[in-house]
Amino acid sequence: MGISREGKHKRRETGGRRSQFRKKRKFEMGRPPSNTRIGEKRIHEVRTRGGNKKFRALRLDSGNFSWGTEVCTRKVRVLDVVYNASNNELVRTKTLVKGAVILVDAHPFKSWYESHYGVKIGVKKGQPVAEEEETKKSSHVERKLAARQKGRTLEDALDHQMASGRLFAKITSRPGQSGRCDGAILEGPELAFYQKQLNKK
Repeated sequence: MGISREGKHKRRETGGRRSQFRKKRKFEMGRPPSNTRIGEKRIHEVRTRGGNKKFRALRLDSGNFSWGTEVCTRKVRVLDVVYNASNNELVRTKTLVKGAVILVDAHPFKSWYESHYGVKIGVKKGQPVAEEEETKKSSHVERKLAARQKGRTLEDALDHQMASGRLFAKITSRPGQSGRCDGAILEGPELAFYQKQLNKK
């Protein structure tokens, strides 16, 4: 039996049974889930209705993630799956799906932030800051960095994550449909909410 997306076999809202008046149709067809895992990139192309294509990601190890408040997007490595609202089994098997909360590598964002604002972040308390040789900056660059410093804010939760080298992120693309694992870095109330959910477990 093929996978079907029709609802004819269901009972009516009133509870009555529907009579079967036709067999399955191609346009009601479904396909098995891709169950995308973390690993070396492996994508299958699927021909769909109308000759269009879907890209079935079977393994992915990186994606484009955006840091909303800083308007910065970087390609980063996916490290782990930590939370999924729909099913804990998807966390245990480390399956990448839309809406899953994952851990990504923080280094590309950290290095961008430090060069953009000219400040060190993610320094653990009690840890001596490594003295780096001061590269000579022009007065124009110094003025530019000072202007950026004025409106700069970085929440403590993100600073702690930068120190650990891992950031919480949420997948917003559909890996089994588009073949990509893209998303956004969690921050603010959304980050607080998911951290609370993780602590419950």
